[in-house]
Amino acid sequence: MNTTKEIKLFKANERGFANHGWLQATHSFSFANYYDPEKIQYGALRVLNDDLIAPSMGFGMHPHQNMEIITIPLSGLLKHRDSMHNQWQEVKPGEVQVMSAGTGVTHSEINGSTDKHLSLFQIWIIPDTHNVAPRYGQKSFSTEERNNAMQWLVTSMDSDHEGSLKIHQNARIGRINLSEGKEYSYNPLSDDHGTYVMNITGEFEVDDNVLEHRDAVGISGGSFNIMAKEDSDILVIEIPM
Repeated sequence: MNTTKEIKLFKANERGFANHGWLQATHSFSFANYYDPEKIQYGALRVLNDDLIAPSMGFGMHPHQNMEIITIPLSGLLKHRDSMHNQWQEVKPGEVQVMSAGTGVTHSEINGSTDKHLSLFQIWIIPDTHNVAPRYGQKSFSTEERNNAMQWLVTSMDSDHEGSLKIHQNARIGRINLSEGKEYSYNPLSDDHGTYVMNITGEFEVDDNVLEHRDAVGISGGSFNIMAKEDSDILVIEIPM
């Protein structure tokens, strides 16, 4: 089967934005009161929210069902509590949290600091198996291990990759800190997958498309190259299309 490579740019300044006072939420895809029929999802990637939460504020207990939820704190202190835990769980920058909502779970997320803002990504991936038992995972990842090398944070339950958190989908989430002038060749799991690449910080090119702060690009149908124009922190989310 011949697959044509497709590239779609997602500019940072074209994302949805909501200022709730205590929460400044930027949405890559339609979410809550932000709706764009051209940005419902990218393959199985349903949500990528870039949230800034004021000190001591956050989301009260609320329900989820049949969704793989991944949270990546960038700065500050996240505190999480859910119907599987009686105690608050602290999640710090360098750590990643996953929650399989499955048959149903309620949870709360707050800024655990009284004087500093909390910055985080929340990612929702549509699962390939519904009504599983809810589960929770959390892991710390070394920054040094992603210097000019892909560090896999999340992989499929069926993957034999060790050291990553697991979700119910043939997907994977990686992070790489690419030094200025360095290149990285990315090979997807299959040509039926798409890869959503977001610029956390820095500036880099993906197949000659320049990505600046929080810009993203979706590539489906083949391999691609990333070249850092300056030191860059890069998030990669590969999902079935």
